[in-house]
Amino acid sequence: MIRIHNSLSGEKQELSPITPGSLRMYVCGLTVYDYVHIGHARMLLVFDVVSRYLRHRGYRLTYVRNITDIDDKIIRRAAENGEPTGKLTERFIAAMNEDCGRLGIERPDHEPRATQYVPQIIAMVAQLLAKDYAYLAANGDVMYAVARFAGYGRLSGRRLADLRAGARVEVDEAKRDPLDFVLWKHAKPGEPAWDSPWGAGRPGWHIECSAMSTALLGTHFDIHGGGMDLKFPHHENEIAQSCAASGDAFVNLWMHNGFVNVDEEKMSKSLGNFFTLREVLPALRHPEVLRFFVLSSHYRGPINYSLEQLEQADAALGRLYTALRDLPAVAPAAAALTTRFLESMDDDFNTPEALAVLQTLTREVNSARDAGDVARAAQLAAELRSLGGVLGLLGVEPAQWFRLAKPGVGGRATQTGAAAGGGAGLSDEEIEARIAARSAARRAKHWAESDRIRDELAAAGVLLEDKPGGKTAWRRA
Repeated sequence: MIRIHNSLSGEKQELSPITPGSLRMYVCGLTVYDYVHIGHARMLLVFDVVSRYLRHRGYRLTYVRNITDIDDKIIRRAAENGEPTGKLTERFIAAMNEDCGRLGIERPDHEPRATQYVPQIIAMVAQLLAKDYAYLAANGDVMYAVARFAGYGRLSGRRLADLRAGARVEVDEAKRDPLDFVLWKHAKPGEPAWDSPWGAGRPGWHIECSAMSTALLGTHFDIHGGGMDLKFPHHENEIAQSCAASGDAFVNLWMHNGFVNVDEEKMSKSLGNFFTLREVLPALRHPEVLRFFVLSSHYRGPINYSLEQLEQADAALGRLYTALRDLPAVAPAAAALTTRFLESMDDDFNTPEALAVLQTLTREVNSARDAGDVARAAQLAAELRSLGGVLGLLGVEPAQWFRLAKPGVGGRATQTGAAAGGGAGLSDEEIEARIAARSAARRAKHWAESDRIRDELAAAGVLLEDKPGGKTAWRRA
């Protein structure tokens, strides 16, 4: 039985599908006005693994991850660029999909955009007004009346009195209560707007997720996820809106992934430690290194992004690929370690423990190989590759993995002093040609020339391994 930590209760609870055998999951996606950064990447990878694993366990999963394509930040960025908001968002949606593709993140079943669901948003705002959970403010905005919802604060563990005490003094005069939030914003000159019963305007941020999730998954579904930063006020407001509008339970399980720190400091543009995937991925041997790094920490805790951590992830992943080298392909068969892997993942998606199982399998593959039991080594390697695939790992052919250049990891602030290495200046064809020349020198017993070529390749970051029968394997250091 899968057990998941429910942010609403603060405890792990058994996953009990509303519809037996089926699950419905909604995850808050990106606001598309800039490139995907490593904080986004953690959320995307966490829920990619959650969705992969739920399907691996046999559930029929409907996975929805939204796109916010109308928002104050989008409007400001488009104005700064002197371009229409639609052109801006289309460009960054395309960039997001490219980055997700590089990371091996599977597309959700539905990827709704807020601008595509304006009629549903207007309908939900109308429901809230009809039920007296909302009001039309003097400035033309439609506001949600937080005090009307009795359960407000349950998800974040906050009390209304404490929230009001901490509210800023300069309260918007249009609000009846400083905690009230906007559902529908009246149109301002030059901004995108849609017609509504309350005049031209656009959706507030919180209402879009309530409208899209219930439109695609119904008024009561199984799992809602997102980053820890969304817990309050975004997800708190979603609960208030959705439950008030429908009278239904909305969500059974709430999941939140932890923050990303950089060199033990909070990731922030103001600190200059803010990295996009387009800065990070080219500095890695392969995007799987970033995936391995993210999965090395439990999804609910903070994770520290640093050069050292990425180097460790690269080395650890390399050990898994080393175990897979030069073994015949056989069909995987579940064994005791598969059971341990499933038990780890069933326990609130404990990926660090699941990776430890892969590392144990690696040692067993190597032991069987050293003992000359190639058949057992191949069977264990097949199990290793199969379980790695559940996490989105080990998708590269082992021989190819070691030919991938490792130009240095970390992003712009942590690459200082990192060696280019990895034979980055030599193509595969050039390396193969030098290995062929070395083989010819060895056959002619020109040992000095053979050693010279080996040393030359080693200096370029290319390591050779002579195999029985005169064959030579190589990998980039």
